[in-house]
Formats: sequence, structure tokens, C-alpha cells
Amino acid sequence: MSPLVIGLLVAVVTIAVLATGIPVAFGLGLVAVGFLVAFEGAGSLNILAETFYSGLAEFALVSIPMFIVMGAAVASSPAGKDLYEALDRWLNRVPGGLIISNIGACSLFAALSGSSPATCAAIGKMGIPEMRARGYPDGLATGAIAAGGTLGILIPPSITMIVYGIATETSIGRLFLAGVVPGLMLTVLFMAWSLYTAWRNGYSFAERANRFTLRAKLEILPRVLPFLTIIVGVLYVLYGGVATPSEAAGVGAMFCLLLVAVIYRVWQPSRIWRILSDSMRESVMILMIIGASALFSYTLSSLFVTQAVAQFIADMEVNRWVLMVLVNLFLLVAGFFLPPVAVILMTAPILLPIIEQAGFDPYWFAVVFTINMEIGLITPPVGLNLYVINGIVADVPLPTILRGALPFMLCMVIGIVLLCLFPQLATWLPEYLMGQAI
Repeated sequence: MSPLVIGLLVAVVTIAVLATGIPVAFGLGLVAVGFLVAFEGAGSLNILAETFYSGLAEFALVSIPMFIVMGAAVASSPAGKDLYEALDRWLNRVPGGLIISNIGACSLFAALSGSSPATCAAIGKMGIPEMRARGYPDGLATGAIAAGGTLGILIPPSITMIVYGIATETSIGRLFLAGVVPGLMLTVLFMAWSLYTAWRNGYSFAERANRFTLRAKLEILPRVLPFLTIIVGVLYVLYGGVATPSEAAGVGAMFCLLLVAVIYRVWQPSRIWRILSDSMRESVMILMIIGASALFSYTLSSLFVTQAVAQFIADMEVNRWVLMVLVNLFLLVAGFFLPPVAVILMTAPILLPIIEQAGFDPYWFAVVFTINMEIGLITPPVGLNLYVINGIVADVPLPTILRGALPFMLCMVIGIVLLCLFPQLATWLPEYLMGQAI
């Protein structure tokens, strides 16, 4: 049996196994072990433990649970409410300012938490009822929050960027920088569409009934600015060469815990324990997927599937932009069915050498890859953000949320096109601050 046929068989079996609802880590591990034993015999089981462990023996992985603790501390406090309230007060007189406030709050909270579902839950619980009460249609109100939540995997510090950097052995600091301008670009595109829709349908002045004094606008800032300072501080020590990602994440997590304890009185042992236990669950889930993906990758390499797929694509001799379109379509479909971390770990090590051989920048590709994963977060059947929003407002049908999110998906597609036309959007900042990549 040729490696390409084996690869096709692996793909079909993997999709079938994951479709049963089994956790991704166990599904990948089961498929990997099954194919190793089937093609290389029971003796291949001797390397399973070592291979699984080697996938986790990376110091940079320490940053993942630390950033998760940082996000969990913020998500467990009223910080999201304060971010939303601050932006609402300052943008109250802007036409369509309420929906712009929600998207802005999503982008800021996403940067703090690094979690798309957490962003949707934190901002959606306050923003969606308020937008509906002021006359915004259900689709626009829910779709804006669902899309805004996806910014959590692009705007740094991003957990998926850390996973991508580890999987492809690229600089995490450069990846973070590469995501800054595209993240802001998507935020602006989301806001522009929301503003146009609000103006076209007559919702521009729905929020002007409420007025806030300058004092009211200023009094909320002391509860918000310290968290934004942490983001700036973490990014500064990373790009200034002061600390590694793991060290920066650890300090950021400590300060977030201190801030929620001081500002919001979250100091009770039970609440601190809940933050740590939630962080532990999510960290173990991600690390289990990473370990299982290392085993899965080893299986593909041992059966020469990886090499055969790379050679097959290289032999196609198509225009590099045709190749990029095909890769984007593949990532888009993969994102429909699998979470971003799983897609990155399974496909990035295979795709990156092909992309580099075609002359594309690896950090630019990381941003394009991530935006495809963002689209997957608001498209069924997985579409995690859609289900989070549906859980917040159960009276709004899932199809309504999906229709509301569709224009924001098109904004993301426009973002990918702009990145293809102007790759400097992703590459300029890393090169300006850190020099040319070696």
C-alpha cells in the first residue's frame, strides 16, 4: 500500500473517530497507535511513552498554563463588564457606538484572556441583552459578539500562536508581533461593517438617549487600565528581550491574580481555587492534545505519509497562489470540524515546509492560518462560539446567530485577501522591532 493511500486511510479513520465525539487527544492517540500496530507490529508500542513525552518536553509549553491562568483570573472577575462599560461610556455619542463598544470590548478582553469562548461569554452576557433592549436585531447583536470573540486567538498574547510556534519551531515573539496589525485590521473591519449596518437600518442613534458626564467616563478607568498595562508589560518584556514567553506569562498570571484580588476582592480561597482548577482542566486538555499530536505526527512520518504528501504537492507544479488558495480551502474545511489547536498540531508541520518552498513568509502564513481557524469558530458543525452565544441567549435560534455572523466571516475573508495583497501587514512589525528572521 502506497504512503498516499495510507494517508487517505488515516484521514478517513481520524475523521470517523473524532465524529463519534471522543475527546480529540484520545481520538488522535487511538488512531496513531492503531496504525502503528497495524503496519509496524506490536513492537512499535515500545516508543509510545517516549514519543508522547518528547512532545511535551518543551520549556515554552510552560507559558500555556500561565496564560490560561491569566485569562481565567480576568474571566472570573467583573473585568469584562468594566471593559464593556468603559467603552460604552466613551463611545456613547458615536453613531452605532454600542455595537462598536461591544466589538472593542471583545478585542480587549480577547487580548487579556486569549480565549474565544471566554470572550463570548464575558462580553455577550452584558452586551447582547443591552443591544437587544436598544433595538438592535438579534442576528447583528449575537453575530457581532460571536465574531468579536474569535479575535482571542489572533491578538497577542495568543495561546494558539504559542502552539503554532512550538509545532513549527518558529519564534513565538515574532508570531505575537505578526498578529498585532492583522488583529487590529480585523477589529476595524468588524467595526466598519457594524457601523454601516447600524446606519443603513436606522440603529445609529439608539444609544444616544443615555448621556455620561466626563466624571462618569473617568471614574471607571482605574479598574480597566491596570489590566491593559499588564498586556503592554507582557509584550514589552517579550520583545525587549527581558524575558522568555514562559517567564512573561508567569509574571502576567501573578499580576492578574493580584489585581482581581485587590480591585474586585477575589481573594476567598474557594474563588482562587476555582480559577486554578479551571485553568488546570483547560491546560491539561491542550497539553494532552499536544502530546497525542506528537504521537500522531510520528506515526505519519514512520509510515512516510508526511513525506509523500509533501512530495505530491511539490510535484503539482502549480502557481504558488493557486497552491495558497488550495491550502486555505483545506484549512477552512478542517476548521469546520476540529478545534484550532488540533488543526495546528496536525497540519502546520506538514504545510510549513511546502509554504516556505513556495516562497511565502512563515510568520505571514501563521496569521493567514489563524484567521482560517477564526472562521471555523463561527461555522458549524463545531463552531464553538455559536454554541456559547446560544447558551447565553437561548431564545435566539442557532440559525439566526449564524446568519448574523456570516458578514463577519466575509470580513475575515477580506482580511485574508488584504494580507495576500499586502503581506507587510503581518511582516512589517516583526521585522521593524526584531530585524529580519534568520
